[in-house]
Amino acid sequence: MLSTGGNEVDEAVASAVALLRPAVDRNWAEVKAGPVDWSCRKTAEHIVIDLVIYASRLAGRTESAYVPLNISLDSTYSGAPTDDKDINEGILEVITATGALLTAAIRTAPRDARAFHPAPYRSANREGFAAMGIAEVLLHAHDMADGLGLLPYEPPAHLAEFVLTRIFPSVRPGPDHWQTLLWAAGRADLPGRARPTRWHWTNNLVLDTERLRLEGVTPAAAADLSAGGTGGFDWIEGGPFEGTRDAAGMVAKAYQAGVHRPEFGLYVLVRREDDRAVGGMGFHGAPDEDGKAEVGYDLAEQARGNGYATEALRALAGWALARDDVRSLFATVEPHNTPSQAVITRVGFTPVSEEGEVGEDGLRAYELRG
Repeated sequence: MLSTGGNEVDEAVASAVALLRPAVDRNWAEVKAGPVDWSCRKTAEHIVIDLVIYASRLAGRTESAYVPLNISLDSTYSGAPTDDKDINEGILEVITATGALLTAAIRTAPRDARAFHPAPYRSANREGFAAMGIAEVLLHAHDMADGLGLLPYEPPAHLAEFVLTRIFPSVRPGPDHWQTLLWAAGRADLPGRARPTRWHWTNNLVLDTERLRLEGVTPAAAADLSAGGTGGFDWIEGGPFEGTRDAAGMVAKAYQAGVHRPEFGLYVLVRREDDRAVGGMGFHGAPDEDGKAEVGYDLAEQARGNGYATEALRALAGWALARDDVRSLFATVEPHNTPSQAVITRVGFTPVSEEGEVGEDGLRAYELRG
């Protein structure tokens, strides 16, 4: 069963606090935090701010970029400690407390909960917020440890893997998940790879229709689906169908090879009325040099005959053909599969060859141009 990330947030916070505690007697306000342009004190404050904002957005299902919060670590109030050790111990307690807030928001959020996050698709689900919180804690604890002379630091590898497989879907995994995450965030070198100079999280894309949500499948969910799991979705009886599991396997292989383009991967079709998954739809890969991309889909048998495939394909085709890098969509259908032929015809696909003619693979080809 896929984790939603609450336990991992707790573990990441505990790991970071244990790392930093040996340096609580230092003046964190006067020590630069490794590669960032902040002091260790300012970096710790940044961790706290992100944990609070992520928790509040997810708990409140915030849809706006504007969150009227003003958060700071205040050591000027009456009776505040003046000793560096007491101040820094208090900071670690605040990091622990705000980490617990994010964990609580993750554990109580329903599966379909989403809230605002800017990059790149304007929202994230509970796993996305967990991954972002873990990344903020681990990466900035590493920055502080760098400045305080506490390196090397090796957090549990599965925490870095959680982050990579949720919000770095285009990054080819390496044998060391932590070093790969440090590289992806511009903090370390990896043999044979140029260090990135710009980077951001990539939460999964979701496309809405009247009755459905097309939810982009992360590498973590794809691996689970291809191995016989649910991918974190609540499927109707008979789902996921064989084609969805095969497509998930394609996504998992592309991710391992470092060629996965998440927006041109697999989407699970989820009914909005009851949050039940009914099928899968997506691309066989990114568009080629001519701007052509191939699409495929299937539904669980109990979901067929309701127009779900037509509704979802219209949305996916409209999204794809509105892009500059897609000029046409391509699909192949078995000659005897008249329901599938009806779906793509309703969406506007037309036969590539003469009526009744099939290719060498025994399939009929259809195309939809932008």
